[in-house]
Amino acid sequence: MGYEAALSAYEKFQFDDGRWTRDVYRRGSGPAVIVIHEMPGLHPLVVRFADQVAAAGMSVYCPNLFGVAGRPATHPLGAATMLGGICIRREFNVWATDKSSPIVDWLRALARKAHADCGGKGVGAVGMCFTGGFALSMMTEPSVVAPVVSQPSLPLGSSNPRRAAGIGASPQEIACARSRFAQEGLSMIGLRFYGDPFVPDARFDTYKREFGDKFEAIEIDPKDAAPGPLKHAHSVLTVNLAESGPTKAAEQRVIAFFKERTGA
Repeated sequence: MGYEAALSAYEKFQFDDGRWTRDVYRRGSGPAVIVIHEMPGLHPLVVRFADQVAAAGMSVYCPNLFGVAGRPATHPLGAATMLGGICIRREFNVWATDKSSPIVDWLRALARKAHADCGGKGVGAVGMCFTGGFALSMMTEPSVVAPVVSQPSLPLGSSNPRRAAGIGASPQEIACARSRFAQEGLSMIGLRFYGDPFVPDARFDTYKREFGDKFEAIEIDPKDAAPGPLKHAHSVLTVNLAESGPTKAAEQRVIAFFKERTGA
């Protein structure tokens, strides 16, 4: 079975939105949550988080957007090689400050399917790192009711002030989310470690300015992170998640948010 052994408890299927086809791994029962993996792929620590969501009474959908499913995050063929390829793939906008990636259309279609399959009040979605901002852009799909952006790292190039402040969403997507937050009583969660160079202060300032008190910012001191392969703390819900303290509290807050919004 190889690396996919990490996903042995999941049902695998292919989802085609008419433009792209990707493998999706599903587990659990109850309303749906889409867990969108980080760089370098759907690694075992992303699966561990998804397991926690399923254990809390929800159906978890884990799409495999890039990389080898189940391969450890520390594998030598990981992030550096992956990033070089993704920068030129048409599914992803790596540098854009004011538009989302085309693959978000596929994720919206998956959310519609997941809601039709699982019911409930709607679908939760969490993006991580490279995919962090995708959950916000998915809000143009009415079934998405609980967006979580964890260490949102696009657009890249934080040394450029405009990119540092960018959130990788179009004005139309931002306006739609803001309208839905107001009219439907919804909100979103954002997570990061202070000092993370991939998630500059200016980016969270933009979220706070655009969404006000509808944006729940969970910002964690890096001293409370579990050690990881990077020189700095980055992955709140996976690699740098400690089994006690602020990161564990953040994980539990996200899961509670999903339960509340989806009706699990």
